[in-house]
Amino acid sequence: MSAIRHALNTKREDDFAAWYQEVISAADMAEESGVRGCMVIKPWGYGIWERMQRLLDDRIKAAGVQNAYFPLFIPLGNFTREAEHVDGFAKEMAVVTHHRLISDGKGGLIPDPEAKLEEPLVVRPTSETIIGDAMSRWIQSWRDLPLRLNQWANVVRWEMRTRMFLRTSEFLWQEGHSAHASAEEAKAETMMALELYRSFAEEDAALPVIAGEKPENERFPGAVETWSIEAMMQDGKALQAGTSHYLGTNFAQAADIHYQNREGREELCHTVSWGMSTRMVGGLIMTHGDDDGLRVPPALAPFQVVILPMLRDKPEDDALLAYCEELRAMIAGQGALGEPVRVLHDTRPGKAATKRWDWVRKGAPVIIEVGSRDMENGAVSLLRRDALWNAETGKPAFQSPTRELAAQSISTILADIQNGLLVEARERREANIVRDIDTMEDLAAHFGEDRKYPGWVEVQWSKPTGEGLEKVVEQLKALRLTLRNVPMHVPPADGTCIFTGEPAVERVFVARAY
Repeated sequence: MSAIRHALNTKREDDFAAWYQEVISAADMAEESGVRGCMVIKPWGYGIWERMQRLLDDRIKAAGVQNAYFPLFIPLGNFTREAEHVDGFAKEMAVVTHHRLISDGKGGLIPDPEAKLEEPLVVRPTSETIIGDAMSRWIQSWRDLPLRLNQWANVVRWEMRTRMFLRTSEFLWQEGHSAHASAEEAKAETMMALELYRSFAEEDAALPVIAGEKPENERFPGAVETWSIEAMMQDGKALQAGTSHYLGTNFAQAADIHYQNREGREELCHTVSWGMSTRMVGGLIMTHGDDDGLRVPPALAPFQVVILPMLRDKPEDDALLAYCEELRAMIAGQGALGEPVRVLHDTRPGKAATKRWDWVRKGAPVIIEVGSRDMENGAVSLLRRDALWNAETGKPAFQSPTRELAAQSISTILADIQNGLLVEARERREANIVRDIDTMEDLAAHFGEDRKYPGWVEVQWSKPTGEGLEKVVEQLKALRLTLRNVPMHVPPADGTCIFTGEPAVERVFVARAY
C-alpha cells in the first residue's frame, strides 16, 4: 500500500478550522472583500448557491408559496413595536442615519449634518416587521387567508466573529412569511417549512439532519415556537441549517394584522416565518469535504461532469477536441437526478493534470481525462471524486471505459455518488451520537479537553423554564456547550433529568456548535 499525497496542505484531523478556510480558497469559492465580515462569492461558490436556490425555490413553489420582494431598509420604529424582537437583534443592527455626504475640507467625506434622516433606517436583518406592515394592508377578511410569501434577499447582521459562509455580516437567504386564520393552520405551515428543509437537505444536499423543536432559550426573538434542522459537521459540532418559527399573534399585534372572520368579528392573524441561508454552503463543505478539497453532491454541482482533453499544442489536438466534444454531447443528452446532466468541456490551455487537480479541489463529481491514446482506443479515463484514490498504488483511481459506456453510465454514477455521500455522512453522525450519559459529571468528561471531536450527546431533561433554564444554560456554557433541539420521532423520555434530577419529559441534543 503506497502513501497518498493529498491535494491540500492541511488535514482535517490536524486543524479543522484551517482546513475549512483552505478548502474555500483552494476550491476558488470565495474571498475576503475588504469590508469586515463580508465576502466576495466567486463563480464556483455562487454556482453551488444558485443550485441550492433553484432546487429550494422549486420546492417552495410546489408548496404553493409565492415569491415577492420587500425593501432593504426598514424604519427603526418598526422594530420597536415588538420588544422581544428588537432586543434580539439590537446588537446586530446596521443603521443608516444620513442620506448625503459632503467634503470634510481635507480630501475626505463626512455625513452632511443637514441630511440627517428624521427616522433612522435599519439595514434588513430579517423582514418580519416590514412584511407585517404589508400584510396589515393586504389582509381584510378570512377570504384573504392564508397569505403565503417568500423572498430571496440579502440581510445584514453585524457579527462580532465572522467566518466565510458560516457567519458573515452580510449573507444571502430566503425567508418565508405567512399569515393564517388559526393557530392550527399556522403550526401546520411551520411544520411544512421544517419538512421542506429536511427533504431539501437530505435529498439535494446529501446532508443528514435531525429535525426538532428548539428549547425556549434558543427561540427566534418574539416567536412562540422555533423548530430547526441540525446537521453534524465532521469535527462533531452542530450546525443549525434551517429554522421555522410559529410567531403566534405577537407580530400580528405589533403590526395590526387583523382579519374579519366568517361571523364578522375582527381577529388577529397567526403568523409564521422560516429561513435558510448561504450558511448551507459552509455546511456542505464541512460535511462532504476531504483532505483533497470539496466534494459537491451531484444535485448541487454547477457542473456534474468535467471533460479534460490532454492537449499538446500539436495538429492532432483538433481531432482530440472533436472526440471530446462528441463525448460532451453524448453525456449532455443523458438525464440524472431528474435533470439533464450538466457537463463542461474544459478546453482552457494548460496541462491536463494541473486542471484535474483544480477540479478535484472544487469537488466536481466526475472528471474525465482524454488523451490521444484514449482516443485511439475509443476510450476515456474516468475519475469519481468520491472514490479518488487507489489505496494500493497511492494514485488516482481512474477507470477506463469506452467512450460510449462512459456516457451511458453517467446517470448511474451520479446517482450513486449522491446517495453514497448521504449514507457516509449519516453513518458518521450516528457513530458520533452518545445516548447513555445521565450525569453532568459524565457529560463534562465526555466533552473534556482530551476529546477532539466528541460529537453530540442526547440526554433526557425535565424541560425547565425561567430561572431553572437559565441555570442549565449557564452550566452548559461553562463547558462551551449548547442545547440544540428536541428531536422528533424518538422514544419518549423514561428517566431522570440530567440537569435537575427531576423526572424527564423529553430528550434533547447537547453539542458544541457553529
